[in-house]
Amino acid sequence: MRRIDGIIAKYLDTGRLSKEEIEFLLGLEDEADLQKLFALANKVRERFVGNEVHLRGIIEFSNYCSRACLYCGISRHNRHLSRYRMDVEEILEAAKEAVGMGFKTIVLQSGEDPFYSTSTITRLVSQIKAMDVAVTLSVGERRREDYAAWKEAGADRYLLKFETSDPDLYRRLRPGCSMAQRLQCLTYLKDLDYEVGSGIMVGLPGQTLSSMADDILLMRKLQLSMVGIGPFIPHPATPLASAQAGTASLTLKVLAVTRLMLPWANLPSTTALGSVDREGRREGLLAGANVLMLNVTPLKYRRLYEIYPAKAEVEDDPTALKAAAVELVTRLGRRVSSGYGEGPKAMGIANSELRMKS
Repeated sequence: MRRIDGIIAKYLDTGRLSKEEIEFLLGLEDEADLQKLFALANKVRERFVGNEVHLRGIIEFSNYCSRACLYCGISRHNRHLSRYRMDVEEILEAAKEAVGMGFKTIVLQSGEDPFYSTSTITRLVSQIKAMDVAVTLSVGERRREDYAAWKEAGADRYLLKFETSDPDLYRRLRPGCSMAQRLQCLTYLKDLDYEVGSGIMVGLPGQTLSSMADDILLMRKLQLSMVGIGPFIPHPATPLASAQAGTASLTLKVLAVTRLMLPWANLPSTTALGSVDREGRREGLLAGANVLMLNVTPLKYRRLYEIYPAKAEVEDDPTALKAAAVELVTRLGRRVSSGYGEGPKAMGIANSELRMKS
């Protein structure tokens, strides 16, 4: 028996993979072997989260950031970027338009911008929640009291990516930040009963298959409800401008293995994946993903939220974006969810339930 077949057989029986087995799968190059991996991930996706694809409308409401991450185009050190902040009424109007298009989840995302007070974000959450949608926040590291206030106001989910679980690499890429603090914030969010999301970039300078295997194992340990995985894309206004970009191929492998290790999770086929490969979003949906995040930020701001260059969807009308997403999902023989896209309570899934064999 070839090694990949043995690993798949073991996974089907136990629902588990060792770190060594994860590294092996991430290192696959043979096309036939890759198709076996993607087919298994797709099978697991279908069993645990079904054939529905959740469409989320994302509003990137500020490109100010207090951080100095070496990989990010909206780092505070980028002096070439025109900065913007949407006011409350603009954000609410964008959300109202997205809800009118049928989105059942609104994602509010920004740089780590202290301009928006706890009470301001509380007001936003409360008023958007009243539009009969789920609300996801992605505004960085904040106090536990802030997270609690937003949860009380109606926030359902929170996305806080850790990008890499290697503490030394984390420290180098995010000066002034600590992995321990990131994990503490994720703990706060779990304790407050958010559906918690995190994730990584694939292909960061200094990253290895071993460290990415550790990333996936950490995501499993955290029992995440959502995981965002996208390729590293170097930005010309950052210290990593000349670094090699992450590839769609490796990103798809990480996505597929993550589906195997977190079968319950909502996994987006990310905008970044679609930015490095025109077929990236389609390929992601065929490698275990079940979510598409569509940009509903007003066009006058959208191109300025440049965390990486050549970002997909910066000029596309939200209505056209949604129509294209529905067409893609339908073409794959799947259906667009009409619900809020809740994730199951991961901690309630027993190991025995993760087995594919019954």
